[in-house]
Order: sequence, then C-alpha cells, then structure tokens
Amino acid sequence: MQKYKFLPYNKELILRAKELRKNQTEAEIKFWNEVLKNEKLKNFKFTTQKPIDNFIVDFYCSALGLIIEIDGNIHKFQKARDTERDNILKEKFGLRILRYTNEEVLNNAEFVLDDLIKRINTTHP
Repeated sequence: MQKYKFLPYNKELILRAKELRKNQTEAEIKFWNEVLKNEKLKNFKFTTQKPIDNFIVDFYCSALGLIIEIDGNIHKFQKARDTERDNILKEKFGLRILRYTNEEVLNNAEFVLDDLIKRINTTHP
C-alpha cells in the first residue's frame, strides 16, 4: 500500500464540500457539537466534509486515519455502493471507516460518543 503524506482529492469536489458544510443535516450538527466537541476527544482534530480521492466524507481525523460517516435513510438502499466506497478508502489509503445512523446520533449521542471512544482506544491507545 502506498503511504500518502497528503491524501489526494478531486478539486472539482471543493465547491460541493463547501455546500455540504453549509447545509449539514441535523444529525451531523449534533454529532459535531455533542460528540466530536466532547472534552474526551479534545486531543483529536476532526474536519467535516473532507474531499478524499473522488469522495467527500462526513468527518475525518488525519491523526487517526479515521473517517466517520453519519448515514441517513438513503444508505439503507445503497449498501453495495457504500461498501465499495469504503473498500476503496481502506485499501487505497489505509483509512478506517466508522458508520453511525442518523437515529443513533439523534436519539443516543451518549452511546455514539462512548462507542467512538472505545473504538479509538482499541486502535490508538
């Protein structure tokens, strides 16, 4: 696997990423404010709507090589597409992908926070 100092991105995605940042979903806003901004995660810098290769990921932490996706209802119908995308990001760039549903974030942000911390600690003590 090739090691990248900087992840490549499609420059044509910059405007779309900016649009997505301005129009985040309720779940993405809650995830950012209640999970990623939690004191327990203060040592990790996350960015939102990050272009990587030919994709835009919801949240990304370069120190962890971690992508976090917050999946709405549409993802129930595009599992094969999501799996293919995840596999490209894993195999080509060595990134890890975590997925949470809108419902998990909106209804149980504390569980999401605890789960995220556990997963970070198992791979990045």
